[in-house]
Formats: sequence, C-alpha cells, structure tokens
Amino acid sequence: MILGEYSTPEALESMHHALGLDLPLWDQFLRFMTTLFTQGDTGNSIITGTSARELIAQRAPITLLLILLACVLAIIIALLLATLAATHKDKLLDHLIRIFPAITLGMPIFWVGLLLILLFSVRLGWFPVGGVGEGWSGTLHSLVLPAVTVAFSQIPTLVRSLRAQMLEVLESDFVVTLRAARIPNSVILFKHVLRNSALPTLMLLGVNISYLIGGTLVVEQVYGIKGIGSLLFTSISKRDFPVIQGIALYCALSVVIISLVIEIISWWLDPRTKGKQ
Repeated sequence: MILGEYSTPEALESMHHALGLDLPLWDQFLRFMTTLFTQGDTGNSIITGTSARELIAQRAPITLLLILLACVLAIIIALLLATLAATHKDKLLDHLIRIFPAITLGMPIFWVGLLLILLFSVRLGWFPVGGVGEGWSGTLHSLVLPAVTVAFSQIPTLVRSLRAQMLEVLESDFVVTLRAARIPNSVILFKHVLRNSALPTLMLLGVNISYLIGGTLVVEQVYGIKGIGSLLFTSISKRDFPVIQGIALYCALSVVIISLVIEIISWWLDPRTKGKQ
C-alpha cells in the first residue's frame, strides 16, 4: 500500500525491513507496545507518513469542544424537560414531554442532522451549512447545530430517567417534612430534589458516553467538520491502519477518563459515599 501497485520486489523487501516486518512476531509486538506506552503513538500513517499521534492531535480540539458542548446541552435540556414533567405530573405538559422520548429514540442521528441543516441553515439561514467558522465566536456559532444533533441522541433517555427519579424523591418523607416546614418549593426542588435525583441520571450519562463519542464522529461527517470523525472515515476508506488504531485507542481512553470524572462527581453529589474507600 505504501509503495503502490507497481513496486519492485527489491523495494518491497527494503520496506519490509524498514517497517520491521521481517522480525519475529513477538519482537514486532514488543516494539509496538514500547512505542505506544513511551510515545502514545500507534505508528506512522500509511498514506501521509505522518505520526498517527500528530494527526489525531491536530483534529482533537474541535472534536473535544463538540463533545463538551453536546454534553452541556444534553444536561441542560434534560434538566429543564424532566423538571417540567415531574412538577406537572399527569398533566398535558407531562404527557407531551413523555411522548418526546418515545418518538425521538428511533430517529437516526445523521437524519436528525440533515433535518436541522435544512431548517436552520438552508431555510432560515441562522447557522452555516457545514464547516467551522473563524475565531472563538465563529467556531461556537458553527458548532451549535452539530452539538444539538449529538445531544439529541442522549436527551430522551436522560429525561426519562431524571423524571422517574424526581417523582420518587418528591414523594419521599423528607420532602413532605420540608413542605410542612413551609420551605419554598423552589428551594426544595433545586436544592434537595434535583441533587438527590441527579445521581442515577449522571451514572446513565456515564454509561452512554461511548455512544455520545461515536455519535460525534458520525455528526462530524454530516456537517463537514474536520475533526477526528472525518479523519477516521478517511482512514477507513484508505485502510490507514495505524491511524485507525490510534483513534480507537484514544476514544477508548477518553471513555475511561470521562467515566472516572463522572464517578468523582457522583461521589461529590452523594454525601453517603464520602469517607468510604
């Protein structure tokens, strides 16, 4: 693949030696793992010859920013909808919000992205059709629709989980006691109910974080964003194995780190776990 279809046997033999493919398999594996743990690299790109780590590092900032925006939007919208549904139990607003997850769970994320582009970019002209703008304001403006698209895949499950938890907490004894003490409902809701209800939903977000990252890579293709997603699809189409390995490795590492952060936040939210090992 590196030398092309019409390479000579001599060139192939020289390339095999340069890549270490003439070494025993265990020696190749040891060299690969040594480079991986010392340099964080899975090798050079077959197509460009550039280090896979450098290629990923060039594309990572925009992808990480998109994931962060999607998480923030998903949490804010889920909190708003779940709070409205729980405080209007069995009323029209509650029924409408409960219907929302049932309808949206079956929508493919790339299809949602195309619909948002047609509505907000083509017809209304509020956001760019694709690409990333210049500067911080331009970048954030161009990432709004992609972030909404990625968040759209997580909102239904978060709303359903948080609503169920809030209803359970609202019916608990300590909430009845707080109401009897004439504490304002807003204080009870935001200081006590939400904090006690958020933990299971936060854990659910941690479980779904891998789907969130995977959805981000797909959405980048829909919006023409030059992030890790576009690099992954290009590498797959050209069979650039070292880059594919590097992206898979760093995505898996990101899932582990984010899950760890969520565990720490959960420990902070739940006082019962403090002081335990």
